[in-house]
Amino acid sequence: MGLAPAGHAVIRIKRAYDPPEATDGYRVLVDRVWPRGLSRESLQLHEWARHLGPSDQLRRWFGHDPARWEEFRQRYRRELASPELEADLRRLRDLARHQTVTLVYSARDEEHNQARVLAEFLAEFLAEPGAGAADPPTDRSTDPPADPSARPPGEDGDRQG
Repeated sequence: MGLAPAGHAVIRIKRAYDPPEATDGYRVLVDRVWPRGLSRESLQLHEWARHLGPSDQLRRWFGHDPARWEEFRQRYRRELASPELEADLRRLRDLARHQTVTLVYSARDEEHNQARVLAEFLAEFLAEPGAGAADPPTDRSTDPPADPSARPPGEDGDRQG
């Protein structure tokens, strides 16, 4: 999938299990966990940006359950908006202005995965007026889910241990 957010910039997403192609451009693995059964050579990555993947807590809570997709998207976007990730997001944004950037992920679900959310986030970041000096986009939705079971463990007083 390719998104053309600004000018000729293209951000694509692709499963790690699909063969690399020359048109992928700069390939970045955006999983915190290495894809099972694949070697570094077979992935032909330029970078493994594991810190841009969702936190382990959020990833485990989501479990690729489509019923939790919208809540996952909101929470992951909040994680992406953290100041610690801004420099890396800016670097990917700048790369995407000059070449295709392909975000590589290992999830089976091609519609409900972190690479899709990250691609949307970066596309918005690219499209912002004056993006060179703009902050990354943030998801301003802060309402907690109505269903307490929809919250990741550890939030709102859940005890772990």
